Amino acid sequence: MESMTGRLLVATPALKDPNFDRTVVLLVAHEPGGALGVVLNRATEVAVADVLGDWSELARDPAVLFEGGPVQPDAAICLARMRHPVKPVKGFHRVAGAVGTVDLSVDPERLRDAIGGIRVFAGYSGWGAGQLEQEIEEGSWFVLDALPGDAFVDRPDDLWPMVLRRQGGMMAAVAHFPPDVALN
Repeated sequence: MESMTGRLLVATPALKDPNFDRTVVLLVAHEPGGALGVVLNRATEVAVADVLGDWSELARDPAVLFEGGPVQPDAAICLARMRHPVKPVKGFHRVAGAVGTVDLSVDPERLRDAIGGIRVFAGYSGWGAGQLEQEIEEGSWFVLDALPGDAFVDRPDDLWPMVLRRQGGMMAAVAHFPPDVALN
């Protein structure tokens, strides 16, 4: 099995789970035992400053918490974009390129010069062994390459159609699929 860590899962119109309707998920881990990711395009109204005050200065606009997924909504996962991805930084675990997860127990002041921005997710999306692969086979997800800025877009609500449009061809046409049309 080839790891899909660092790739995007883009919900297809055939995906029936309301937790993932028109979502874009960045896979932060994909191993034989399962997969873990965060939904990139579900911003909340809760400011990062209200929950993680010391980290709020590093949060990218919109500087709010995001719904990372339906699993453990009280847990936080923080994505960061490094300024210099080749330098190892304590508390940063690379996912792909300059993007990775950050240990929120580290003093943010120690990371300020190394980080170009963060996004904080409440909860995550998780799949057991073989579950994600089955969902992909059933047509629930497109697996696409991520760009470094995907996790940090200023307008997260536009991410689903934006990722699809940049694929071109028939994939770009899916970006215009009406949200209220059911597929059988």
